Order: sequence, then C-alpha cells, then structure tokens
Amino acid sequence: MTGVPLGGAARAQPAAGGVADGRGPSAVRNRLSGFDLNRCRGYLTVAMRIFRHVAGLPESVHGSSVAIGNFDGVHLGHQTVIGSAGEIARDGGMPLSVLTFEPHPRLFFRPEEAPFQLTPLRSKVRILERIAVDNLLVMHFDAEVSRLGHQDFVRKFLVEGFRARHVTVGYDFVFGAGRGGNVDYLRACADDGDFDLQVVGAVTDGDGTVFSSTTIRNCLAGGRPREAASLLGRPWEIEGRVQRGDQRGRQIGFPTANVSIADYMQPALGVYAVFAGLEDGGDVTWHPGCANVGRRPTFDKTDVNVEVYIFDFTDDIYDRLLRVAFVDYIRPEKKFDGIAQLREQIARDSHDARILLEAVPAGDLMSPA
Repeated sequence: MTGVPLGGAARAQPAAGGVADGRGPSAVRNRLSGFDLNRCRGYLTVAMRIFRHVAGLPESVHGSSVAIGNFDGVHLGHQTVIGSAGEIARDGGMPLSVLTFEPHPRLFFRPEEAPFQLTPLRSKVRILERIAVDNLLVMHFDAEVSRLGHQDFVRKFLVEGFRARHVTVGYDFVFGAGRGGNVDYLRACADDGDFDLQVVGAVTDGDGTVFSSTTIRNCLAGGRPREAASLLGRPWEIEGRVQRGDQRGRQIGFPTANVSIADYMQPALGVYAVFAGLEDGGDVTWHPGCANVGRRPTFDKTDVNVEVYIFDFTDDIYDRLLRVAFVDYIRPEKKFDGIAQLREQIARDSHDARILLEAVPAGDLMSPA
C-alpha cells in the first residue's frame, strides 16, 4: 500500500532517538500510512468491538497489547503508536486494544474554548476500525475520571481492566490527576512486572516535521489542507447530515449541500476543492466538488457552515450523512456586490476545483472508510 495520494506525503519515521523502548514500528507504520478505498475493501474480517466501561471487560480482551492516547486526528504519529502495539500483538498472539477518552480532556477542562477537534468520535472509530484495531475502550472523561491519580489509573485500566500484557504510548504521554503520571512511571510499573512497555519517540516526516495534532490544526487554520493531509496520512474530513438551507445556491444554478462544522476545528474560511462521500450499504461513493467554508457575507450571514457544490449531481440527499474531504484551498471567502458576480465566481471556483481534483481520482482517495 502506498502513501497519501496528494503528491507530497512523506513517509513517517522516528525522530532522533526513535523508539525509546521496545521493537521498531517501521514495518507496521508503513503498512498503516494510508488505505485506498477500492483496494482495501474486504481487508477486515472481524468488526472492532467498542466498550464504554472498563469494569467487566470480557476475557477475550484480557492480555491485550494496549495503545493509549487521545489520538485526535489519528495522524501518522498516532498510527505509529498503534501500529507498534499491533506489531507486538501479532508477534505475541494478543488482541490489539486502544484506550481513549471522550470527550477529549481539553474539552472537559476548558469548555469555553472554540471547537478544536480534528476527528470527533464517529470519525475516530471509523479510522481505528480500518487500521485493524480489535477492541476500543472509550472512557467517558468526567469529574470522577479527572480526579483519578496516576497510580489508580494504571491499576484500574491497565492491570485490572485490560490485564494488559503490553502497553504502548507516545514519548510525551501524561495521565492521571494533575498530569502526575508519565512514561517514567510506566517504566517503573514495567520494571515491577505489571506489563511490558514500549515508548514510541517523536515521529517525523522526511523534512523533520513532527507529526502532531497541533501542527495539523495550524495547517488547516492557515489554508494548507495538502500539508495537513501529508501529516494525517489522508485528506482531512468533516461529516454531518445534509441540512436544509436557504436554497440560494439552487436558485442561481449551483445547488449546495449544507453541513454543520460545529463539532470540528474551524479551518481557514474560503473555497476548497473537495471530494464529497456518500455511504450506501457500507460502501462510499466519492464525488468531486467545491465547498465554501464561511459566513456567506454576500447574504449578511454570520454563522460558519460548509456548503458543498457536488459536480454533475442532482440526487436529493437531505438528511443523509455526507463526508467532505478537503483536498486543496482555492481562495479566501469574500463579499460580492451581487448575485451575478457571485455566480461568475462560483463558476471560476468550480473550474479550478475540477482541475485540482483531476490529479486525485476519487478511487485513489486514501481515507479510512
């Protein structure tokens, strides 16, 4: 399987120091760098099981190789951590399990902040299932969990819950009340025989850029979706139900599908070349299009939403789930003097988007489905 299909994705590799403990993840990381929707259908034979409570995890989950993290974006660095745990799982005949938290702890501690997530839970689940995770424990992060000390965290989740044989984390992983636990504490637990441990060092691209959710957010906020895709291992997506809008697009010859972006970080406002994905019976059909992310100043609107014009498409898709993959940035949002000027600009944007998307056939879109 090849890399990200946007013409510039570099292969992930450990930064200086690489993997701090345990075996190198390069083979698994390369395998997980992206998935072609067409070539990979049928790859999975068993659906990932999702658990919401650590108490009473079934015996089949016990003895797991466990990867722990928030994994917002499930970018190539995250995939290296999970892939390393998967390599250990396969070599040792263990199930591969992931422990994550919902909501993201940052949302719990700073609820007044603007949305920042790259992959809300539904998107994260889809990606984790595609990269062959066996079990996912999604723990509700609330006041009780936030007060859990790091010693109790290890006991409750890893020793008693998963009865983990092996644990894999990133080099900067911290946990427990007051962020009191870190990889040094986990190493001490491993030395005491509680479980084996692998700590994955910072993972970088060929230019030395560390794969991180913060870097990806900065790329998207700066109108650089191609750079974000090279770090994610796929184009960044949003998804949501198609909502009824003012139907002004239809009236001027460019009908749009309106999708809320409320649960996601806000990318740079403006027009993008996109692929719009519609699910049907478990398959996803991708259609080229262009999308405006913005406030629609020509019509004196102030709320931010996403309006997707799907090329050569006339189906009624109201209330259907639509996935929107951001491929390239065309221009910033601006206010027009009237409908005629707006119509002319949409036509130019559509022409530009078609040219940009010709280099990225929908059949080659590497986005875990």
